[in-house]
Amino acid sequence: MAKITTRDGTEIFYKDWGSGQPVVFSHGWPLTADAWDDQLFFVASSGYRAIAHDRRGGGRSGQPWNGNDLDTYADDLADLIEALDLHAALERALGSRLAQAGVRDLLARYPTLTALRNAGRARITKVIKARSPRLAVKVTGTVMAALDAQSVTVPAEEATGWVIAELASELDRILARRDALAAEMEEVFLTHPFGELLSTLPGIGPRTGSRILAEIGDGTRFADGGRLASYAGLAPVTRQSGKSINGESQSRRGNHRLKNAMFLAAFASLRDPASKAFYDRKHTEGKRHNAALICLARRRCDVILAMLRTRQPYTPDCRSTAIRDAA
Repeated sequence: MAKITTRDGTEIFYKDWGSGQPVVFSHGWPLTADAWDDQLFFVASSGYRAIAHDRRGGGRSGQPWNGNDLDTYADDLADLIEALDLHAALERALGSRLAQAGVRDLLARYPTLTALRNAGRARITKVIKARSPRLAVKVTGTVMAALDAQSVTVPAEEATGWVIAELASELDRILARRDALAAEMEEVFLTHPFGELLSTLPGIGPRTGSRILAEIGDGTRFADGGRLASYAGLAPVTRQSGKSINGESQSRRGNHRLKNAMFLAAFASLRDPASKAFYDRKHTEGKRHNAALICLARRRCDVILAMLRTRQPYTPDCRSTAIRDAA
């Protein structure tokens, strides 16, 4: 029997008949995929790929105690579509390009297959080119190929188009606000007494620096870098049973927001020769990528505290004893 495993580990049985553009059927309670057999046979015989699944809790799918609600049923169907790669041609063509302003403009202007076909190549190129000039020709070609490959249209296409256009416009507003917030965050960070100081340490930018400052302040509550590393969950934890010591492992505790910021900053710092040399040394000692980055982030805890206490920026040839010794 064909099954997929959903995000929460539940197995979902499905039927997959025929080939071509996919048509997905979803039954209601208390039926199973068998209720669609006549329709599945007709669709598959007409040159399409017909798919139907048993909802969780019934038929040949798993019967978990939790998740028997409409939200989880929808998640299961989304997992099935993702696992079988049932996305329509136009969705595959544009879904990964929504970060491009021109693509968002296109969906806001022509949100349906019919609208795109009526617009034609020239208008599609013109809309995309206004804010994504480098991608205009390439994306237009991809869209036209998708339109040729996709012949199935959904019921109530016009109503669906209104929703798509509104979501595209809303996404554009959200991304614009995100960019504005990033600029504001950078300005506030660099005007902070410690912001400009921390930005001299390789790998620390406005976002990671803001998070680090928000979590540790001026650093005076930490006696040393080891205490800071422990607070962030970067210090190794000793595995012990009774009097037996079984080695050390990475901590799963600590301040996860700070740990994430320190980890990302350590990764970004690998362009710095000193950080890269330390990382390579840990790699040579047998540590894997993430473990070596954790070691680098732990080492930088000493440097950050020294910088905050001495009020001196970081430089590779810094003469400050505190910073040099910490590094």
